[in-house]
Amino acid sequence: MGNKTYYITTPIYYPSDNLHIGHAYTTVAADTMARFKRMKGYDVWFLTGSDEHGQKIERKAKEAGKEPLEYVDKIVANFKHLWKALHISNDDFIRTTEERHKKVVQAIFKKIYDQGDIYKSEYEGWYCTPCETFWLERQLKEGNCPDCGRPVELLKEESYFFRMSKYADRLLQHIEENPDFIQPETRRNEMISFIKQGLEDLCVSRTTFKWGIPVPIDQKHVIYVWFDALTNYISALGYGEDNSKFDKYWPADLHLVGKDIVRFHTIIWPAILMAAGIELPKKVFGHGWLLLEGGKMSKSKGNVVDPLVLIEKYGVDAVRYFLLREMPYGEDGYYSEDALIERINTDLANDFGNLVSRTTAMIEKFAEGVIPSPGQEEPVDRELIELAEQTPREVERQLERFDLSNALGAIWKLVNRTNKYIDETAPWALARDPAKRSRLNTVLYNLAEALRVVTVLCTPFMPTLPDKVWQQLGLQEFKDIHTWDSTMRWGGVPGGTKIQRGPAIFPRIETKEKGGEAGEAPSGKEEKRQQEKQKEFISIEEFSRLDLRIAEVLEAENVPKTDKLLKLKVKVGEEERTVVAGIAQYYRPEELIGKKVVVVANLQPAKIRGITSEGMILAAVGDEQLGVLTVEKDLPSGAKVR
Repeated sequence: MGNKTYYITTPIYYPSDNLHIGHAYTTVAADTMARFKRMKGYDVWFLTGSDEHGQKIERKAKEAGKEPLEYVDKIVANFKHLWKALHISNDDFIRTTEERHKKVVQAIFKKIYDQGDIYKSEYEGWYCTPCETFWLERQLKEGNCPDCGRPVELLKEESYFFRMSKYADRLLQHIEENPDFIQPETRRNEMISFIKQGLEDLCVSRTTFKWGIPVPIDQKHVIYVWFDALTNYISALGYGEDNSKFDKYWPADLHLVGKDIVRFHTIIWPAILMAAGIELPKKVFGHGWLLLEGGKMSKSKGNVVDPLVLIEKYGVDAVRYFLLREMPYGEDGYYSEDALIERINTDLANDFGNLVSRTTAMIEKFAEGVIPSPGQEEPVDRELIELAEQTPREVERQLERFDLSNALGAIWKLVNRTNKYIDETAPWALARDPAKRSRLNTVLYNLAEALRVVTVLCTPFMPTLPDKVWQQLGLQEFKDIHTWDSTMRWGGVPGGTKIQRGPAIFPRIETKEKGGEAGEAPSGKEEKRQQEKQKEFISIEEFSRLDLRIAEVLEAENVPKTDKLLKLKVKVGEEERTVVAGIAQYYRPEELIGKKVVVVANLQPAKIRGITSEGMILAAVGDEQLGVLTVEKDLPSGAKVR
């Protein structure tokens, strides 16, 4: 195992005095991959850092009345504090102001210059200072930067240029011959199109400001900030000084970046490496942005969400889970505090936390607080066990393609299946019959073992979670069953282990309804409530015409081309029905499978999007939330609701 290495990087971050939740995603995602690879036995090197040079920093420092280094020092300290709060397990943090970095940047620049691939000329064109990017006239959008939409400046100055155009054909060939080099595929296609439009030589020095690394052959120039910043991936490995670490970890296995800087990492950076005779990284993955309803987060819009505040309110694991679960593969995700609370209450409190609570409560009540050894296996056990054995492989498959959201989805499929297993096996009923003691032992053991597998799989995503679960299950000292490989074999929990029930792993977040102050006109919601009070009463005879029944959800799926409808197959007694319900904005299909819900069984069938719906699921609605009505006790499907 010692010969397997994995080098993962995030972009080095521009020092901003407003850290927001969007900054956190890339680093949390990279940390998850690093932790996963370590659990798989890899020798991991995980790099992050700060990009501190450039005209933008120089201007901001001047506005603040500080020297540039003094200005960035405090901000970099804030970055490190946030990474610590998020439990980021980086092995190195590099600053572009460090001497170890400057030496490598100057050495690479001179090497490329000496072979004739950097030359002096004059630059005249458009420059976006916030993005630190040069643009051609044809690339502007309505005269503004095509990336950020802000005004650009017309520059004219003596500059050094890198012959990037020389490497266009070679780079295009590399991308086409290595389909995994740029992921996801949409980003790959964008970069191929960009190269085919024609690559210009790149301006790689500036003279109109001084805050940067001096050009080694001409001290009145400083090196262009992206040439400087991108080189951190090899300067952090000691390239050119002590190559032992570089030889061990390079080429990088994964550069993880936001979609807005994919071009720098897949065109400029590979061209520099080709010119320097250095192998290219294996993969660059460009993820989407975490957006608010009003678009990207920014200080100017006043919509910055501070991750430290969220961690303080909801806990680090909940924040990490939300970030990783909410970002679809390669696409944009959306943040709102309501969505965060919904994830906490539904996925973490209801699904996972409730599973821990129910399992430990039943072991305590029915087995004197000791996890029993299992007895004979039955078909319902085999179904759970087979899913538990398949899940680690599916999680690995999704992680390897960097689909963290669906990796968590696979884990939660097992969580929900285990909750359904409780309803199917009804341990409380088994406990009433001494003759079924062996069967009860098997069920309780399987619940503890399924929880172990889920907890191990959650470890890279939520690093503080496992200790809380191990403490309640009494498994703190059994390190050999905390490993990733141990999830491949069912039966790791030692029978006879004493548990220790504890507080809720994820307490439910109670939300308060917002009402007006005394004397204010009633809100729209209040008016609606008042109107509802005035509705006519119905008689008991009218109510008795409703046939309300308990139904078990067997299958659930989204209705194509809608974002509100779910198609459910439910069992009402011995009868199976199809019901279309407008609850897709509040429930994922897998959350409903196995739940026992209340349906109006004698509602006239109706065609909805071409599907015949044979009933109605009852749900409570309030304060822009919805909850399907379920039954607390284990009643059979088809039971009448009175």
